[in-house]
Amino acid sequence: MQLDPKRTALLTIDLQNDFLHPDGAYGRAGQTADSIAALPARIAPLRDALRARGGHYVSAQFTLVPGPGGEPLIAPHLKALRPFLGKGDFCPGAWGHGLVEALAPADYTIEKVAYSALYQTRLEYILRAVGIDTLIVGGIVTNGGVASTIRDAHLRNIETILLSDGSAAFKPEVHDATLLSLGTVTHVMTCAEAEALL
Repeated sequence: MQLDPKRTALLTIDLQNDFLHPDGAYGRAGQTADSIAALPARIAPLRDALRARGGHYVSAQFTLVPGPGGEPLIAPHLKALRPFLGKGDFCPGAWGHGLVEALAPADYTIEKVAYSALYQTRLEYILRAVGIDTLIVGGIVTNGGVASTIRDAHLRNIETILLSDGSAAFKPEVHDATLLSLGTVTHVMTCAEAEALL
């Protein structure tokens, strides 16, 4: 596989303070994993190398839209799965919604309300406008937002690379199973392998 860095973007999924920082929504609820916490430092060198060669960095950030009084609009399945989520969590413009410090700032930021970064967002518009046809994808969780975005990109004929060590799930066996299942629709490689293609 060959990459044209100027037609390539690194896309991270949900690497936000509310997910990763100890003071964020998930950290306060004790929902953490070492594999997830390690991602920003592992991805940053690849981001830097891609930018140095004319590529772009896009951050897709999970968003809970605040309703009247500030209470967030939360899908029923998510509320059942994560009952600790509440007012102020993943709120646009708030600290918790922001990209983690180790990766900030992104060249482009996408607010997303569902798993896929391509579902009802402006991501595809940005990719077309900038001339990007290949995405290097990492973030969390592998079996959720990452997998949904990879599959959506495949349906749109956008070439993808899935970072095997630049994505993570709360359970390693779930991460590994997802990498295996996505092998037919993406190129799976490490951050170092992706950087070597640049």
